[in-house]
Amino acid sequence: MPFAAFALAFSSAFVHALWNMLLARARDSEAATAVALIAGTVVFAPVAALTWQLDSGVWPYLAASAALEVLYFALLAAAYDSGELSLVYPIARGSAPVLVAVFSVVLLGTVLHALTVVGVLLVAAGVLLVRGEPPLQVGDSRHVLFALAIGATIAAYTLFDKAGLHHAKPLTYLELVVLPAAILYPLWISRRKSLRAELRPGALLAGIAMFGAFGLALAAIRLAPQAFVPGVQALRETSVVIAVAAGALFLGERVSPMRIAGTVVVLAGVIALALT
Repeated sequence: MPFAAFALAFSSAFVHALWNMLLARARDSEAATAVALIAGTVVFAPVAALTWQLDSGVWPYLAASAALEVLYFALLAAAYDSGELSLVYPIARGSAPVLVAVFSVVLLGTVLHALTVVGVLLVAAGVLLVRGEPPLQVGDSRHVLFALAIGATIAAYTLFDKAGLHHAKPLTYLELVVLPAAILYPLWISRRKSLRAELRPGALLAGIAMFGAFGLALAAIRLAPQAFVPGVQALRETSVVIAVAAGALFLGERVSPMRIAGTVVVLAGVIALALT
């Protein structure tokens, strides 16, 4: 893999973990997510406009994915409002590709590769380890369910995005698919709480990083030869390890050896899925 592609893919993983950490550490994760969505959408609007291209076939996929994005951000913010980054992030991020594989089999009749089966089993084992051994802290089971729901939402919009991106430029598609969430979610949250308290550098940076992580990933895929594209995707999943480390170092979360081991197993499973 060219070094530039490697560096961009790893940077994408780091930036993805960064914006999740910034939302998790906010005093009010829901308000911070609302601010971040507005900031990211506004900052990247000119970039999307300069690369604007789509055809009429995009709208069914765009509508479905946009609805799922609203749900995704609502679940993510609610999970981070009381849950730990080192618990929620690995389970949500790790379960998503597993559920994509399951949805592909059930809905599309796809035949699973042997390495896919290995990846699914590794992720399942890793999730159990990340969850921890009893007794769990109060609320942990609820946070696990939140994380799995987030993973299911990611898996669902991933399938729509794969089809939708055949009809639009990536940054055009990204701007349009996030735009409803950037309007509806802040309106919903502002009815219950003030967004002004979270007009902080962290929330604004999180919004820019949301879009930046995607842009870095696209740049890595463009630079990498086709044979190395699965490797780029796998490298991006190192974000699960980065997020757990960030939770321990910057958020003061107590990350047990079992959770660290589970994160590594989840990462191994996701890499196996990416390489099929």
